[in-house]
Amino acid sequence: MSTDPVSLLRFQREATAASRLSHQGIVEVYDVGEDNGQHYIVMEVVRGTTLKELIHRRGALDKFEAVAIIKRLAQALQVAHANQVIHRDIKPQNVLIKDDGTVKLTDFGIALAGDAIQLTRHDSVLGSVHYMAPELSRGEGATKQSDIYALGVVFYELLTGEIPYRGENPVEIAMKHMRDPFPSVQKFNPSLPNSIVNVIAKATVKNRNYRYRNIDEFIEDLSDILDPSRADEPLWEFETPEDDQGTRVLGTLTEEETELEAKKKKRKKMMIIGGSVAAAVVVGLFAWFLFRPKPKVDIQVPKVTGMTVEEAKVALEQLGLNVNASVSYSYSDEYESGIVMATKPGEGATVAKGDQIKLTVSHGKMFEVGDYTGMTVDAVTQALKDVNVEIKTVTEPRKDMAPGIVISQSGLNPGDKIVPNQRRELTLTVSSKMQLLIPDVTGKSVAATKQELEALGIVTRTELLPQAGLSLAEIKELEYNVVKRTNPLAGSYYVQDDGSSVTLYYYEKISNPEPETKPEPEKPRYRKPR
Repeated sequence: MSTDPVSLLRFQREATAASRLSHQGIVEVYDVGEDNGQHYIVMEVVRGTTLKELIHRRGALDKFEAVAIIKRLAQALQVAHANQVIHRDIKPQNVLIKDDGTVKLTDFGIALAGDAIQLTRHDSVLGSVHYMAPELSRGEGATKQSDIYALGVVFYELLTGEIPYRGENPVEIAMKHMRDPFPSVQKFNPSLPNSIVNVIAKATVKNRNYRYRNIDEFIEDLSDILDPSRADEPLWEFETPEDDQGTRVLGTLTEEETELEAKKKKRKKMMIIGGSVAAAVVVGLFAWFLFRPKPKVDIQVPKVTGMTVEEAKVALEQLGLNVNASVSYSYSDEYESGIVMATKPGEGATVAKGDQIKLTVSHGKMFEVGDYTGMTVDAVTQALKDVNVEIKTVTEPRKDMAPGIVISQSGLNPGDKIVPNQRRELTLTVSSKMQLLIPDVTGKSVAATKQELEALGIVTRTELLPQAGLSLAEIKELEYNVVKRTNPLAGSYYVQDDGSSVTLYYYEKISNPEPETKPEPEKPRYRKPR
């Protein structure tokens, strides 16, 4: 690179620009320099993995995780665009996932990836063809909207585990980005909300006049993408503007241009014309031979529904049909997981040899949510062990049922059908023991107090206080049939449980109370003097 002044200038410019970016979602550039003709960049060390490796290892991510990652990447890109830095090579290989889950964007147009096509037009460097915006393939300069297109492709890959287009060579892939409709993520996972489909569609629309104008618009649309109110919003559509280029008319040849040259030059000119015509004929014949339409061989699409993917591929490839990278997955109550549900074109359709046949394969049955009221939390957990449902509990004290019983459920209702591996939340309201504050009932009627406490769910017992040992004066001061004290004491908490109770202590009037009798003092004996 040091011998190429254009590459060197670009390296220095991009490295300097990247070093000015400061954001937790961007790999930090510490230094840029040159040593003995070798130019270098000192960057932050990130321990973790790339997003591409994560997708390769786990496949499609659930919508919550995918949206969280895209939001962080968009925020990092927002900082770059605010500093007039265009990334030019956004792809999962350039996204690092730290061990703690932090997402970081790296390689701002600096690194030349081995699997990337690098096209140069003036001051633009274009990245990997799988994420390349159509305008870049047409030779137009990279813009911030080109970055948004690439981010939309990454969003698609997070949700499907696949890139949108495949081909035998980079040119074929670039052509598909320019002319083939962008596939919908709902073909892979029908349960994804329309809001996600719309965001990806608007980010990857081929005409950038209809694309998000800037990353701020993209982030704003992401902010409520998982709001339930947007799940069934109308799918986004756009109209392609009519071609405003009129028919071009070539200028008319002038009389001077049609005159023959002097006799001296005539013979030479005719030789040149003759040679040019001959060369044109040769080139034309070669082009016709190379690009001539091959004779079409009609093939009827066979029935492959009910087969495994491998069985269907063998059956179709034996007829000369192509099925590579044309498999999408959907849930079905009819077909077991891994079984072909449908083809496009369908069974019996006439196609040509080499045509692509798309397979729709069953992901298995959707999971039907049950009615979990009356069950224990452990029983519900066992019932949901094979699906990605997070159970949250809210307790409600109930005196009419044992603790730990589900009273109601929310978030997922009985009969709802959900994708087994898609993360969902279920909130259970569960009964708990009654815990009541024992009021101060001293001086109140025992009968009324007992009735009041039992109405609150407190088991109440009564116990007489003994009067033996009290003086007549003390007995006269007693209040009968009123609460003197409780056990537990007032202000304590009563927990409703087997064996728990509150005891009310009181005096009851006795008809003939016997006062405490004290022994009379012994009289001194009189002795007669002698």
